Amino acid sequence: MTVDSYFDRAGARIAYQFSGFGSPVGYAHGVPLSRAAVRRLGLFDFDALGAGRRLLAYDQRGHGKSTGRPIAEDYRFENFTADLIALLDAVGVSEPMDFAGSSLGSDCALRAAILAPQRFRRLALLIPPVSWERGPERATQWYFDTAEDIERLGAPAWRQKLAHADPLPIFAGYPRFDLTPDVPDELLPAILCGVGMSELPAPEEIATVQQPTIILAWDTDPLHPVSTSERLHELIPNSSLHVARSVDDIQTWTDRVVEFFAG
Repeated sequence: MTVDSYFDRAGARIAYQFSGFGSPVGYAHGVPLSRAAVRRLGLFDFDALGAGRRLLAYDQRGHGKSTGRPIAEDYRFENFTADLIALLDAVGVSEPMDFAGSSLGSDCALRAAILAPQRFRRLALLIPPVSWERGPERATQWYFDTAEDIERLGAPAWRQKLAHADPLPIFAGYPRFDLTPDVPDELLPAILCGVGMSELPAPEEIATVQQPTIILAWDTDPLHPVSTSERLHELIPNSSLHVARSVDDIQTWTDRVVEFFAG
C-alpha cells in the first residue's frame, strides 16, 4: 500500500497520496468522512479512477489522517478549496486534470475550477451540498444544531445517538450505510459550524465554468437535495445530470465517472 505524504497549510497537515502513471485524476471526499470512510461505505470506488492514471486522493483538513484546529472559519468551503489548490501546487500537477468530489469535495472541485480553470479538464460533482436557501426553515441549520448537541451531550454520547439514527430513506435497506465521522471529537463542532456557514459559489460564477461536467445526485437527502444539482445543471453550460433513486443506481456512479473521464 502506498504510504501517505503530507503538506502543511494554515494550521493543518494534509495527508494525501499521488500515485500511478499516466494523466492525472483527483478525488475529494465530503464531511465528515475520509478516504477510508468512503471506501468503507462502498458506494463510490474512487480508487477505480486511478486505473492507468495518476490518482490524487487526500483527507480534508480535520478528517481522517489530516489534522486541523478547532476554529470554525478554517472549515468554510473557501478554505478547503485553498487546500486543494495548494495540494496541486505541492504535487506539481502541470496539466489539466479530471477531478471528482463528493458533497464538500464537489464544492472544492467546482470552486477550484472557477479560480484556476486551466488546471481542470473535466469535473464530476457528486451529491452537491444544499445552497442558496431562502426562508426561515433552512436545511443547513442541522449543522449548527448538531454542533450544539455535541457540546451539550459530549461527543461519545452524540456518536452513540448517531449510530442508532435511521438512515436516509434511499439507504433504508443498505447494510453498509455508515456515516460515522472520521473526525476527532474536539474538531467536530468547529467543522460542522464552518460547513454550516458555507455554500456553493454564486450562480454567476458557476455559469462561467466551461469544463464538461457530470452531476450525480441521490434522492431523499435534505443536505444534498436534487434541487441543488438541477440548478447546477442549469448553470453549467456543458453539463449532464443523473439522479439516483436506489442504491443500485448509486453504485453505477463509479462506471459513469470513469467513462466520462475517458472522453
